[in-house]
Amino acid sequence: MLTVDFARLPVGPGVRVLDLGCGGGRHAFEVLRRGAEVIAFDMDQAELDNVANMFAAMDKAGEVPPDASGRTVQGTALDMPFEDGSFDRVIAAEVLEHIPDDMAAMAEIFRVLRPGGTAAITVPSFLPERICWALDEAYHTAPGGHVRIYTLAELSAKLKSTGFEIGPHHHAHGLHSPYWWIKCAVGVNNDDHPLAKAYHELLVWDIMKRPAVTQIAEAVLNPIIGKSVVLYVKKP
Repeated sequence: MLTVDFARLPVGPGVRVLDLGCGGGRHAFEVLRRGAEVIAFDMDQAELDNVANMFAAMDKAGEVPPDASGRTVQGTALDMPFEDGSFDRVIAAEVLEHIPDDMAAMAEIFRVLRPGGTAAITVPSFLPERICWALDEAYHTAPGGHVRIYTLAELSAKLKSTGFEIGPHHHAHGLHSPYWWIKCAVGVNNDDHPLAKAYHELLVWDIMKRPAVTQIAEAVLNPIIGKSVVLYVKKP
């Protein structure tokens, strides 16, 4: 399930990409499939071990184009172990809402991105996120959870003050917002609730099969209740 639109963030052979806060590696895997060099960066070594194993499996299965490469690096977004201007592209998907000093993280993204490079920044959209916070305090008070709710205006202003040129944006995962509202209403950790289980099965079916009906529904819902907002910015 990709949040970033790679038509707006083109990657390919000869392009060096940082997937900041890569988590399970969904964007890093897509970057690798497209033939670029990708570094999957995260604080969680267990997640990085899984990503590294998948990189190896993709290579063994012949899914990695010639000259493409993927590796993992552990560290923090506030002090990344990379030289200035190291990357052509940076992906920071659902990361900044977890970081108390978000502007320090933005400054680090700006630093490691080369002049003329582009970053894709995604955070939870304001309305769906605000509803989740209202329904269940545990949703955002768990250790490592979300510490703020961004408006698009706030996110854009902070990135602009960091030095970025603000580009286009879009919303994603409109079908996922109702799932999280259900989860928050029944208890965010109550995965066995029948309604939550049923909706989760719908989402898995959508991800695996991508039927036309759900693609159309998501396209309609994204601008209204898309779970994530994606903003593309450029370093001058």
